[in-house]
Amino acid sequence: MQFEGFDDFTLASSWERFISEIEAVCRLWLADGPKNLLEKGAISLDTPKKLYKVKFEMKYGMKNYLMEYFFEANNEGDSVDWNDDLHDLQLSFGVKKFLVIAPISASGVVLDAPEASKLLSAVSIALSNCGSTWPAFVPVHDPSRKAYIGIQNMGTVFTRRFEADRIGSQVPVRLMHLEGLYELFVSKFSFFMVDVSTYLFQVNFTMRLTYRTPPHDEDDVTPEADPETAESAADPDVDTRGKTQWDDDCPWTEWYSAEDPVKGFELITIWSNKVVENSLQMAELENVSSDEAEKWFIVPILSPNITDEPKGNTVGFASQLRLLVNALDASFEAQFMEDFVSAENSASDNLNSSLTIPPPTVLDRVLKDLFHEDIGAQSSDYIKGEHKNSRVIKGAPLESLFAQFCLNCLWFGNCNIRAIAVLWIEFVREVRWFWEESQPLPRMPTNGVIDLSTCLIHQKLQMLSICIEKRSRLNQSNQDHASDHIEEDGKVAAGPTQMRALTEEFDLKHDSSLRRDGSDSSVQRSCIEPGNAVGSACPQPDQIRRGSSGVVGSMMLLNSHQMMHAPSTQDPPIMTEDMHEERLRAVEALGGAFSFSAQLERDILSSDMSAFKAANPDAVFEDFIRWHSPGDWENEEIEEKRTSGERLTDGWPPRGRLSERMSENGNSWRQIWNEAPPLPASEQKPLLDPDREGEKVLHYLETLRPHQLLEQMVSTAFKASADTLSQTSFGGLKQMTTRMDQLYLTIASILKPLQANVMPEKVEMVGDLRRLCVIFEHVEKLLILAASMHRRLSQAPRLSETIFADCYSYYSPRMGAGELGSNIQKEFNMKQQVRRYERRVVENMFTPPTANQSWRKVLSMGNLLNGHEPVVREIIFFIQDSMSHDHYADRRSPHEDIETHRMYICGTSNDLRVAHSVTSCD
Repeated sequence: MQFEGFDDFTLASSWERFISEIEAVCRLWLADGPKNLLEKGAISLDTPKKLYKVKFEMKYGMKNYLMEYFFEANNEGDSVDWNDDLHDLQLSFGVKKFLVIAPISASGVVLDAPEASKLLSAVSIALSNCGSTWPAFVPVHDPSRKAYIGIQNMGTVFTRRFEADRIGSQVPVRLMHLEGLYELFVSKFSFFMVDVSTYLFQVNFTMRLTYRTPPHDEDDVTPEADPETAESAADPDVDTRGKTQWDDDCPWTEWYSAEDPVKGFELITIWSNKVVENSLQMAELENVSSDEAEKWFIVPILSPNITDEPKGNTVGFASQLRLLVNALDASFEAQFMEDFVSAENSASDNLNSSLTIPPPTVLDRVLKDLFHEDIGAQSSDYIKGEHKNSRVIKGAPLESLFAQFCLNCLWFGNCNIRAIAVLWIEFVREVRWFWEESQPLPRMPTNGVIDLSTCLIHQKLQMLSICIEKRSRLNQSNQDHASDHIEEDGKVAAGPTQMRALTEEFDLKHDSSLRRDGSDSSVQRSCIEPGNAVGSACPQPDQIRRGSSGVVGSMMLLNSHQMMHAPSTQDPPIMTEDMHEERLRAVEALGGAFSFSAQLERDILSSDMSAFKAANPDAVFEDFIRWHSPGDWENEEIEEKRTSGERLTDGWPPRGRLSERMSENGNSWRQIWNEAPPLPASEQKPLLDPDREGEKVLHYLETLRPHQLLEQMVSTAFKASADTLSQTSFGGLKQMTTRMDQLYLTIASILKPLQANVMPEKVEMVGDLRRLCVIFEHVEKLLILAASMHRRLSQAPRLSETIFADCYSYYSPRMGAGELGSNIQKEFNMKQQVRRYERRVVENMFTPPTANQSWRKVLSMGNLLNGHEPVVREIIFFIQDSMSHDHYADRRSPHEDIETHRMYICGTSNDLRVAHSVTSCD
């Protein structure tokens, strides 16, 4: 028996199965909700941050499609029109959560119109079956057009349709102005026969205008110097043609010119919801001042080099310090600095041929800058203007000779070891010339004190400077003394007897002029006349005071009725750190710590005692104690009045006794007193021999090992670089102040092994120093950013501080992230609201266009700010209507207003994007 064929209409078609698959996925996402979707691995978007998405791949026909569901973790609240943290579709159509379905292809859009309609219909049917009100979008046309079509089922009655497209070529003149844009929106819902220019429509309107500060004119910009030419940038002979850099008055500009990290600012002005009735009102709004906008926001445009590795060579302290660390790594290859310059040694053979030495002209310029400019201005106060934490780093002060040498080395020959060796050798030769010519050493103090908290090279240069000054004084004294032996008329010098008489007369006059007891100086002169002695109260001719610097108040000598005179004493011997250590080791080998302490003081004490005896010939040991160590003299009160014609007010003889310490038998001070001859300081053997100590300093500099030099250079270069940056003016930016304080402590901690007497582990030390360079680079970039921000907004300190706080919190964790930070959002777009009293400061940044700028640009959009049109203009038109009167309206919410028409417009004179949505009853 044969059966006739039939068609089974219960089998689903491929399109129906496609709809069913979409429906199943949507039901699953609806059932899970945002919370469960996040737990199942929903992807967080970098921009906007609050948005997440889940995706599902499916196949229809011969094509694969990707459906993505975008949602927010918190679905409460309505969409904010001008919220920056919005997806493009959220801003264009005013939706919060939505679906996007697109083919998996290179373009990611649907190029065929029937395919797009069929795809959108499938999604719409699936969502309707699920009872979902999610809007769905399909990208169409060319990707550059950012075109979409979409649909949303709004319950059982209303349907919203979406469409967006873009004009990427010349925009019609009518659509460059608010009047034409208003008429474009009205034309979407008005009758064709209505004159939209005169007919009244209640249209809601809101607008956001974005302005960008004008760039510097190209004719006023000086190209940034590359590393090869940076070392000659300070040459006054170089023609700069009057051009200036943004950082000309910043402290680092002596060494390099930094890229301005703040490229400009974007000003966002927002007009809140307004109601307009015709195109004439829109035309008037185009000429309204931007100051009438309800809100102003400002966003800095920052250089990507703040976090990214800059393309090419960027000159800065951090980059040059990194080169100096490389030179330190190479310094262990030779025993002397000359080995890196000589062609015959093995060390130079191992050096790369790229380690070039600058030409002699550059070398001469650097030496001239170090030694022969402002020689008369000696640096006497290094601490002035110094950072409070600068002293924790054992290096040379910023303005000192060695610190300036180190800073010059950073830019000399790209800071390679051979260039440093050449400069150091010439540096030492120049220092020796100043020593041999007894010329004051430039950039060095002559206060007679050596700062042991600095590096050893700086201490040695301080010692040499003091020796030069002492030797110069000694030579001058000898010349003056020799000239006293020669009469002005050329006669032979006076004999010894005559000279002695002159000397005695001078000393007596000097002594009598310092008397404070009111007696006549002739009384003292009579003391030297034979047969006119007044007992022990008047010194004999061989007891003339020598080397007195004046009377000590009202103090009188114990054994004579004479005023006590303070002697001129020698300065205490000065020692550098290595001299202290050497003497300590020698004394430790001979005795204990007590012997060491006494030995240190013996020479000085003996010199003081000799000078005191010369100034007070009748003095006894107790008189010296009363003057030198008052704490060891115990005064006694006078209980009985003296008689025999002496007055109590004379205060002589003083009553008292030595302390127990000074009264002990075998007291070392009394022994020294007994051995000390009565000699004024000018006739004593100097405690410091300037010739011997000066030559020792030069020997140290000439035989210094390369790694010892480079270690001190690294410490000083880091300290000097940080001190230079710390002089930057950045206002009250507390984050930067704290960061600079931390930088000094970090530098001191990492450099501590370099200051030890033992040689640190080379590999570990170099690795730590390179990490320190990275830290220094981060702080340097933030400091330059702070300086630029403060410079531009100095008249609005609150705005400057809040913007920099945003930049600091954003960039600080990202610095040095490298590849690990590849998924981090690189673009900074945090904005700050401008208050009313700050608007004038921000407005002044938009300087009126120059004549050179005006002819190159044709203004066409209106809404000008100081002659500048907005770079982007965004407008939202919408009409709300109550649908309660509609026969098909939803009875559950009869008074709810629905946005029947909405249009988002974004564009400039050369670009216009329009997104339109319409709500209708189907």
